[in-house]
Amino acid sequence: MPGVESVKGLRPVIMGRSWKVIDECSWSRVPSVAAAGRRWKHAVGDLMNWLTSLPAVVLVVGGLLLALLVAAAARIGVRMLVPLGERDRVPQIATPLMPTLGAAFAIFAALSLASEAGYLRAAEGLVSDEAAAASRLAWAATSPRVQSEPIHAALLDYLQTTRAREWVGQAAESGDDSATAGAIARMERSVRAEAARPEVGSAAGTELLSSLDGVTSSRRARVAAASRDVPSLYVVTLVVSGLALIVNSGALVFRSSLRTSLLIVGVASVVGLSLALLFALSAPWGGPFIVSGHPLNAVIGDLKTGFFAGQ
Repeated sequence: MPGVESVKGLRPVIMGRSWKVIDECSWSRVPSVAAAGRRWKHAVGDLMNWLTSLPAVVLVVGGLLLALLVAAAARIGVRMLVPLGERDRVPQIATPLMPTLGAAFAIFAALSLASEAGYLRAAEGLVSDEAAAASRLAWAATSPRVQSEPIHAALLDYLQTTRAREWVGQAAESGDDSATAGAIARMERSVRAEAARPEVGSAAGTELLSSLDGVTSSRRARVAAASRDVPSLYVVTLVVSGLALIVNSGALVFRSSLRTSLLIVGVASVVGLSLALLFALSAPWGGPFIVSGHPLNAVIGDLKTGFFAGQ
């Protein structure tokens, strides 16, 4: 624009440089913010994994103690922080909030507990599917002209190794245990070598390969389910809503005697037990409620007793 250089000494070159500096400063902050977000996510995830790995007794006792301590701290804190002239307004504010906070916590708790209970049932279903696939492979190995002994031995080794090395903890989540990988490789070679023999026939060979694919696919689905983490933000929201309910309950009885204040123990206990149950259900392969391996144990027992060979 003509004449713009004469307005307060402002020049387009200076303006361009200043905007460039501002843009560089703003963009330089993006990586640091993203890195901080990733560190916070990892820290919360590690805390959740640690909580879900605790025994059920520790979760129950810890949840109850935390809830009761928050209730006591809320009762004492209101006495210390609220001025004497404003204490009459505390019940007027806290009483209408109780239904809202109670409903919010109840909804969050019901949704999260139902979701985790459904996830536990789904995990048990995956184990049953894997056992059914192993049983189909064991029966497919008994087809005419098929040498069943090498396949049954490899399948038994794989199931035993899975139950011993890949069922609990980090190995269940990653699926990279070396012993289990070796057992899978031996089972794959045994089945494929038998299916490739000309005297076996295409029908029996296809059945063997299809049954083998069912076993490996079921295992992959189990590993993928075991690597699932608890939604951190969802759990944080539930914990905050429960603590807010306890604090509000403690504010209602800050003027009451100690015996009367014990009425909020019920609310605190419900919140503490709900949180303990949530963490206990959230890790079917690493928490208090480990998924039962009975379906695979039954197939292992049948292989050892010769059930599939008709002995």
